[in-house]
Amino acid sequence: MAEGRDLAKWIRSLADSDSGKRLAAAAQLRSAGATLFLSAAREWLKDPEFRELVSSFFANAINESSSANIPFSIGIAVQPESFARIHAANGSPRLADVPPDQDAMEFELRSGEHEEFDILTTRDPGGSGAIARYLKKFGEGIQQIELNVTSVNRATEILRHRFGLTPVYPETHAGANGTRVNFFLVPAAEGKRVLIELVEPAPRT
Repeated sequence: MAEGRDLAKWIRSLADSDSGKRLAAAAQLRSAGATLFLSAAREWLKDPEFRELVSSFFANAINESSSANIPFSIGIAVQPESFARIHAANGSPRLADVPPDQDAMEFELRSGEHEEFDILTTRDPGGSGAIARYLKKFGEGIQQIELNVTSVNRATEILRHRFGLTPVYPETHAGANGTRVNFFLVPAAEGKRVLIELVEPAPRT
């Protein structure tokens, strides 16, 4: 599992003026995120109904999951000044439409074929929002893993009743860009815990 100093270095490199260094850093972050996610959620993906809910999921011939066939993205929390640098270095992608009651700013960053990230920061560094609390406690790093599902409600029920997990919210919440979301804070490798966000994409119009 990646050390904090490695994560910090790779996150800084997302703002590098050299596109090759940005791509290399994104690949390292993707690998670290995949390792973290699979250590926490591999058993979920063996459940046929849960796997069916995972958008575009394709298991291999012996029903194993890998980072290449799971539609997840990595939420990286950064300080506001880092957010601005990464945003500018990557062509100023459109900022997400985040509900006003949530203390977050974010944008989606795609780097290469598979490296997809949400870059997150707090609107109020001195506040008590989730991103502000994470940054105060851990500094910049992988704050969450976001897994696309076709129904957050059903996926939440499966994790609650078949795996004995308690969601962060008792009911599904509105997320960025019209999505519906819920969260699970679950054990991962090496005694770590990871926040996994179930994301139901907004309906197509």
